This record gives sequence, structure tokens and C-alpha cells, in this order.
Amino acid sequence: MSADHRMQKVTVNLCRIIVALTFIFSGFVKAIDPIGTLYKLQDYSEAVHLQGIVPDWLLLAIAVLLAAVEFCMGIFLLFAIQRRLCSRLIVAFMAVMTLVSLWLVIADPVKDCGCFGDALRLTNTETFVKNIVLLGCSIIVARKPLAMFRFISESNQWIVINYTALFILVSSGLSLYYLPLFDFRPYHIGVNILQGMQIPKGAPRPQFETTFIMEKDGQRKEFTLNDYPDSTWKFVDSKTVQVSEGYVPPIHDFTIEDNKTGEDLTKKILGRKGYTFLLIAPHLEQADDSNFGDIDQLYEYAGQHDIPFYCLTASTAKGIKRWIDITGAEYPFYMTDATTLKTIVRSNPGLLLLKDGTIINKWSHNDLPGAELSRPITQSTLGKMPKNSVPGKILKIVLWFILPLFLLTLADRLWAWSKWVRLKEKKNKTKLYQLFNQKENKMRKKIVAGNWKMNLNLQEGVALAKEINEALAAEKPNCDVVICTPFIHLASVAQVLDANKVGLGAENCADKEKGAYTGEVSAEMVKSTGAQYVILGHSERRQYYGETVEILKEKVQQALKHGLKIIFCCGETLEERESNRQNAVVKAELDGSVFNLTAEEWKNIILAYEPIWAIGTGKTATSDQAEEMLCYIRSIVAEKYGKEVAEETSILYGGSCKASNAPELFSKPNIDGGLIGGASLKTADFKGIIDAWKK
Repeated sequence: MSADHRMQKVTVNLCRIIVALTFIFSGFVKAIDPIGTLYKLQDYSEAVHLQGIVPDWLLLAIAVLLAAVEFCMGIFLLFAIQRRLCSRLIVAFMAVMTLVSLWLVIADPVKDCGCFGDALRLTNTETFVKNIVLLGCSIIVARKPLAMFRFISESNQWIVINYTALFILVSSGLSLYYLPLFDFRPYHIGVNILQGMQIPKGAPRPQFETTFIMEKDGQRKEFTLNDYPDSTWKFVDSKTVQVSEGYVPPIHDFTIEDNKTGEDLTKKILGRKGYTFLLIAPHLEQADDSNFGDIDQLYEYAGQHDIPFYCLTASTAKGIKRWIDITGAEYPFYMTDATTLKTIVRSNPGLLLLKDGTIINKWSHNDLPGAELSRPITQSTLGKMPKNSVPGKILKIVLWFILPLFLLTLADRLWAWSKWVRLKEKKNKTKLYQLFNQKENKMRKKIVAGNWKMNLNLQEGVALAKEINEALAAEKPNCDVVICTPFIHLASVAQVLDANKVGLGAENCADKEKGAYTGEVSAEMVKSTGAQYVILGHSERRQYYGETVEILKEKVQQALKHGLKIIFCCGETLEERESNRQNAVVKAELDGSVFNLTAEEWKNIILAYEPIWAIGTGKTATSDQAEEMLCYIRSIVAEKYGKEVAEETSILYGGSCKASNAPELFSKPNIDGGLIGGASLKTADFKGIIDAWKK
């Protein structure tokens, strides 16, 4: 592998890791807070004036599916699953997201795109830059998807696909029913709300400047507080803008107000010592009232133990009255901003328990405390902060998702490694035969056999046989020469050939001894013409006439019984080679038809490897491809009959062999000649291949 190629693979895989991890993180933080993603989609709907047109249930479904797709694409890219498809989908996804972020930069309809939920807030400009980088990385990956190394084999990818989809959808479902697994918002358990609202001493404060628009004698002019004009100027309007940023506390928008009196109750409620229940319902008109009995039970419990219980809402008086009518609620209702309430708890309604102004627990309306209400709050788990720490939650994810995938990957890689070791051993074994055969292949007969197939009438066939005979009589060949003709030529051709220079063979024989088999020619009949050889197992007989390994097994027995030498063909299709099954195919063909023979019978077998995709197509296997396969065939002959027999077995190559490529093919130590098709029909072409043994 060249240095440039190695650098290319490193670059592709580095970009793949960057994109995959970003997608996984982005998808996960949105998936475990689908309500938060819903709120962000509502912001976008409002920005494009679709608010109220797209129903919330549809936006929620989109939020869940969007997060799941993003998470799954990240995992699939990380594991290199469906590399081409996945990389192209990610490019398309990032192209759309980049355009959206560009619109956010230009139009500024929302201040935070929400791409990482509440876990990581980016400005619109930062989001656009991030998307440009990810788009560039995804394009690099999509251009060379096959450069991505796999963490898991194709046969096991379905496990990762299904398990990932199931995990992320279940995570979203649980977060919808209960509360988000991780709470990245300022109002998480353990936070003291009043302290979160404070600005540290010395911290810079945001600076604002107010401009007044005044009018006098038909002339309008802007003034600041420093140069505010006299009373002769008439006030028209004013505007206030922030001129410098300052420290903004994590909690800066939390207020509790008595709507009836207008009194600010924030410090009174949050500064109280002891426990306080806060029922959070941004919009009571849309709140789930199926568990109002549990809420009433909690209110009664709070009253029995002198614990304040308030409902914070942004609903109107009409909405509050409707809730009271439905549930019979007797607890007081106070006003808080709707966005703040949605941020506090992802449930409508949801429950908050404070102790000395600190949030010590949260509940969804689907999971309100019940069993703990039998004892005073100081004596039950209700009044204690839960132990489900962040490390504990991370451990759950590791145990339920990361560990199973890691174990699957480990098992898969160990299996792949063991296959690689076995293949390496086989290749090493094959190489040993190859090295040995470079010295010993002189023991084997070199053969060039012509296969006329269904060509030439009787007169043309006899004439060609005479030409070949005369050409070889004039110049003795360095190899055995055989011509295999159609049945009608055999007897006539036998009379014009010098059997000491050219052998004669048939292209086929029957699998039966004799009988009512109209049109068939038995091995005995072939032998009676003067032929010494027969071709069996040719791919065209297998393909067009349905010859199976069982039929060929019978033909081999018949041919041997009547003293014929067999040129037995084997080879794979293009599809089988592209799926790397050529070795298994060839071994199965030999196993089923000739590997049942005794070592003595095997002496009459000549093997011919013919890649089917190279027969009559003009395509030729490279000399290295041919050598590799013939070396493998010799190795499995050795496994069956021993090394000595394998060294004496002649193995030919068949498949568009010509005078131009024969020297290179025949120079390989395991190629002992050729089974020649079209080039055997012209004396000059056939003689050119035969003469390759002199070079």
C-alpha cells in the first residue's frame, strides 16, 4: 500500500469518526429529551408562520424520529454498516442542515438551533461553522466509502441495526413517560434556585442604552439620557438595546406572582426553610388530568404534614377554573412564565419537591410518589435526594447498549481473525506447494488440448486434423498435443493423425454403458473410434444440459472402465468469483465427481481449470489469478491423495488462452498447459500456443 493510499484511508476514517460521534451525541441528547425537541420544533414552526397548522402530536413524532435517525446514522457510520448508502444519506442530511443553519445566521429567527439540545448550546454562527465542517467530512467519507474499515462483518450487521433502533426508540419512550434520563437544564436535581439566580460580586453586568425619539417643530431627533432635551420636545418613542454583554446567571427568568394581588412571591416561596411541593403546569388547558387523584392525594399529604403545596402555571383564569372543575383542586395557583415552566420539568403537569429552596426531586405525572406517603416526609425516601447519579446513569447505558455491542464486535472480530488465520495457513500451505513445484513440475506432462466444440463439418474437420498433423511432423512439439472433436469426426480424424504426435479425444460421453438412450454416445463407442481422451465436466455441459456432479461421477466411471484418459473441467462463474467463493465452488465440483477415485484411477485424470467468465468472452484471468487457483487445486489434490500424486497431476488452464498470452500463463509453475477453444480451430493459432512451451 502506497503512502498516499494509507493517508487517504486515515483521512477517511478520521472524518468518519468525527461525523459518527457528532451524530451519536446529537441524536442521543435529543432522543432522551423529546419534549425539549418538540419545543424547539414549535419555535421553528412559529418562525416560518406554521404555528397551529402542524399539530403538536405530529411535531412530537417528528422529534422522536429525527433523533432516532440521527443516532442510528451515527452508529451505522461508526460500524461501517451499509457504507455507500449510509455515507450518502449523511451527506444529504448535512446539506439540508447546513442550509437551515445558514438561514438561521441570516434571518436569526431563533437564538439557539437546538442541534445538541440543552447539553451544549451553540450560537447560530457556531452551528453554521460546525455544519460546514461536518459536511466537508461527510463528503470525504462518501467519496471513498469502502476505505472505512469495518468493526463488524456484514453477516452480523442486522443485529447492530435492529438493536440500535430498538435502544434509541425505547430511550425516547421512557423519557416521554417518565423524565429525561439526563437533565442538562439549570433546574436539575441538586440546584438551589435562589443561588442560581444570583450574580457573583465583581461579575460584569450587561449594559443597556435607551434612546428616546423626540419631535419639535416637525423635526424628529434621537436623544440619550445624557443629552435629554427640554420640555419643548415632544416624546414619540423609545428603544432599549444591549450595548455590552455581562454575566447572565443560569437561572434568570424565574418569578412567582400572585395573579390576584400582583404580589411577587418568588423569594417568599423559594426562601422558605423546609419542604415545598410545586406542581408545574405550563398550560392547564393541555395538561394531562388522568392522574389528578394522585395529585390530590399528594396535596392532602402535604396538608397533613404542614408542607406548602402550590401550582405554578401560565394559564389564564379560565384555564385554571377548568382544571379546578375537572379535578376538584383546592391548592393555590400562582403565575410563572410558560417557557420557564417548560424548562423546569418536561411534563405537563410535573411535580417538584424543594427543601430549603433546593430541588431534591422531580416526577412526571405518570410516576408520582404514592407508597412513600404512609410516613412523614423526613422519615421516608420521599424527602431524600435520589441516588441515581450521573455515573450510575452512564453505567446503565454502558450495560444496556455499549457493552452488548462491544461484546458482539469482539466476538465478530475474533471469528474474523480466526478465519484470517485459517486462510493464511491455507495460503502458506499453497505457497509451499508452489515453491516445491517450481523444482518438481518437470515431472508432470505438459499438454495443449484443443476443444473444437460444435464447429466444422466432417470434411473441414479432417482437413484441419491433417494440417495440425503435418505442422507437428515438421517441428516436434515440446508438449503433448490432443485434439477433442465432435463425435462424427472421431473415426475419420483418427485415420489421418499420427498417434505418436497428436492424441485424439471426444468432447463428451454418456453416463450409461448401453441401452435405449437415443442420441447418446457411450465411452465404449468413443474408445472404438481410436480416441484416447474425453472431456468431462465442461461448464457448457453443466450450464446448457444440466449435468450435475452425480451425472459426471457416472461418466467418469464409464470413461475409466473403457480405458479413456479424462480431461476433467472445473471453474466458477463471475458472480461466484466476485463473492470470493471460487475455492469452495471448485472444491465442491471435484469432491462430487472425481475425489472418490482411487490413487490408481487418478493417474488417468487431467484437470482443467476454466473460469467460466473467461470462456469465449475474450476476457482472460490474469496469470497470477490462474496460478493462484491452480495452486489451490493442487493443494486440495494433495490433501486427498498426497503430495506425490499432486505433483504428478497435470492441471491445465482454459479460458481465452491465445498465442499472445500463452507464454506468460505457461511460465507459471502450476500451469501445465491449456484447454484451448476458439484458437484450436486454426492451425497457425493452435501451433502458436503449442510453441509457447519452447519459450
